[in-house]
Formats: sequence, C-alpha cells, structure tokens
Amino acid sequence: MQFVILIILFGGMMWFMQRNQKKAAAQRQEQLDNMQPGSEIVTIGGLHGILASVDKTKGTIELDAEGVILTLDRAAVKTVKPVVATEATDETETIDSVIADAKTEAIASSETADKQDSPFE
Repeated sequence: MQFVILIILFGGMMWFMQRNQKKAAAQRQEQLDNMQPGSEIVTIGGLHGILASVDKTKGTIELDAEGVILTLDRAAVKTVKPVVATEATDETETIDSVIADAKTEAIASSETADKQDSPFE
C-alpha cells in the first residue's frame, strides 16, 4: 500500500514538473516569435544590442551591437525587451530649440571673449 502511494506521489510530481516546463517553453517561444527590429536583445553569451532584422525562414537574427552587425541563431537570445513606441511630442522640439539657443550663446560668448583685451598679451 505504501509503495502505491509513493508511486502516485512520484507520478504527480513528474506531471507538475512537466507542466511547468511546457509553460516555460511556450513562453520562450512566444517571446522569440514576437521579436521585432528595434527590440533590445541580450544573448546567452551576455552580448547586448539592438535587433536589426529577423529571418524566420533561416531562424537567424541580425544584432546591432554599437555599429557591429552580428548574425546569430534565434536560440542564442536570452531576453528580449520589446520596442516601446514613442510618440513625437513638443518636448523634442523644445529640447532642439534649447540646444540651438545654447550653441548660439556659446558662439556669441566666445566671440566677445576673443575681442576683450587679455592681461597676458
């Protein structure tokens, strides 16, 4: 009787472990299927980069790691940070205008500094 209970417990434990593995495999496959160019990728080797393109027929991806394009197998992907859609707002225009104003002020101040008499001349 104890042997039967032990077998049932062992069988239940194996069933739950297999179920968790299937869920994890399905989640990983969904993550790999939903990769889009522009996503931030980390490979199993620890390489960080931006996904340049996905070739589903060959099962490869092209990863842009600071200007270096690498072709990797899709299985080499450890994590995927999805693309966050950013909307162009007035903040971008504001920042650009602030940068342009700062540049013109820097040029103007350097010209006035050149015109002043230096005590070391």
